[in-house]
Amino acid sequence: MDRRKFLKAGGLALMGSVMGGSAMASITKGVTDRLGDNDKAGVQAAMNHFGVSESDMRKVMTTALEKGGDYADLFFEHTFTNSLGLQDGAVNRNSSYIDYGVGIRVLKGDQTGYAYVENTNLDDMLNAARTAARIASDSNKARVAKLNETPVTKNAYPVTTSWEEVSIKNKIPYLQKLNDRIFALDPRVIKVSASQSDETSHILFCNSDGVMYYDYRPMATLSASCVMEQDGKKENCYSARSYRKGFDFLNDELVELMAREAVDKTAILFDAITPKGGEMPVVMGAGGSGILLHEAIGHAFEADFNRKNTSIFSDQLNKKVCNENISVIDDGTIPFNRGSVNFDDEGVSGQKTYLVKDGVLTSYLHDRISAKHYGVDPTGNGRRESFRKMPIPRMRATYMEPGNVTEADIISTVKNGVFVDQFTNGQVQIGAGDFTFFVKSGYLIEDGKLTQPIKDINIIGNGPKALADIAMVGNNDRIDNGTWTCGKAGQSVPVTCGMPSALVSKLTVGGES
Repeated sequence: MDRRKFLKAGGLALMGSVMGGSAMASITKGVTDRLGDNDKAGVQAAMNHFGVSESDMRKVMTTALEKGGDYADLFFEHTFTNSLGLQDGAVNRNSSYIDYGVGIRVLKGDQTGYAYVENTNLDDMLNAARTAARIASDSNKARVAKLNETPVTKNAYPVTTSWEEVSIKNKIPYLQKLNDRIFALDPRVIKVSASQSDETSHILFCNSDGVMYYDYRPMATLSASCVMEQDGKKENCYSARSYRKGFDFLNDELVELMAREAVDKTAILFDAITPKGGEMPVVMGAGGSGILLHEAIGHAFEADFNRKNTSIFSDQLNKKVCNENISVIDDGTIPFNRGSVNFDDEGVSGQKTYLVKDGVLTSYLHDRISAKHYGVDPTGNGRRESFRKMPIPRMRATYMEPGNVTEADIISTVKNGVFVDQFTNGQVQIGAGDFTFFVKSGYLIEDGKLTQPIKDINIIGNGPKALADIAMVGNNDRIDNGTWTCGKAGQSVPVTCGMPSALVSKLTVGGES
């Protein structure tokens, strides 16, 4: 199963290796055992891993600043990605990918110079640093501060058994169990596709301000889709999960949960209709409806769009933008969450940021450039796809705090409308704030009750208006731990989203005419 979403100005995708134990297990254990220590052992092990010294890093940054840059940083990355695929009842494909290199960035005001090399040879890094340095052109050279390790005060994704210690044969049984269980749950199942992937990233970062850290970043995903046939009619749906976890991510409980979810979500589609379209109240179900926050407002709160006055929220900071009972958060600290970061990709600690507090827009999502522009501290949202890309403001886990009513109470207030809870393709225009996304399934609401299942509709709206039109918020907040991936400016990063059930008093539903 490969389910993808893309947003024009910013994208959210729901998508959903094979190193043995000897290749990296020793360095992984040696480094991760020291995470959180106050000495330099963790960073020193990472420097040994990348074959660089503190002297090398200072030399490269000094070169990067030789044309008069204000700031420089180095982002070292070594990533292992492994994947397995099942089709036609058997695990029949696998792939592995290794990425290695360093990105060198120089800032001069709001301008960025960037270069990377796919090795850590000192001469090549110095040449790349000279390339990045060309963004500046004066003689005022910034100095590189003494490098000091920034310890991980609270690791958001500790690993018990790393993926480097696990072979293919340890992973295959879980895919096979998932396939067999889906077939066993319903005789109408005619086809199953499943995939499992794991990723391990070793990140070493330092900058001219003296910040230096090592971060060991795991990622695990499992997904399955099934096709069912009834009276000659076929339907399909999926289940997916992703966390920053090690091998303990895979277990029989997860297999059972996902098998039932895939079957149940597919089976209900046989009874679903495509309703008539029009403007109507929409009740967003808990969890995956966080796509509303991501598409309608999340990208528009990213500070680069506001700094450049392209966001519709550029003049709304510290102003009321919605009901005073609504608070929206972007959080990099949730344990094991796909979007969490111990540090962002600019050396800023992961943190919890209120975007909207009691209805007031209180903060944008900042990287170092936008934070300096606005005269505030970075929020830990400077993220990049890999060492080949420069960091830009990106979301992490974006969600809404719970309200004080039940989902049933919300539904009971709607005479004619729709309840939606499963989503696929979407897009947003940052400037205008207009968005649309595709709803895979939901229900009609008639006289305050859920009635006929529905499918294959579009929800269309405007971000600021949709936010202002949220009339009720449920007490059932939930994060959707699917394989969400956000695209922006040609880069993709892992994220999550979530929200309680909420009533948007008016949205356009694109259904049958």
